[in-house]
Amino acid sequence: MGWILVLLAALSEFAGVIGLKKFSENKTLGNGLLYYGGFGIAFFFLYNSFKFLQVSTAYAVWIGIGTAGAVLINMVFFGESKSTGRVVSLILIVIGVVGLKALS
Repeated sequence: MGWILVLLAALSEFAGVIGLKKFSENKTLGNGLLYYGGFGIAFFFLYNSFKFLQVSTAYAVWIGIGTAGAVLINMVFFGESKSTGRVVSLILIVIGVVGLKALS
């Protein structure tokens, strides 16, 4: 159950990242709700995951998934650089997250 909550927290964070990008460009109520709501719901799920998982592991995995997701979202939807260095760094983040999950 804890890992499901971490995954839901990460998915909610993706909504927050999209909202952050849109809200920084156009401060509308909808963009603000996506931004604040996405991150607020993410923290709700993350907090509840601590009932099942160690805080350090759950938080690290959530940060890793969120970081990798934010980079991918910005590369795919917002035209950020897809340089080799960024892609390799992204792969290393994913390897680290998988390692933490596998060892906990």
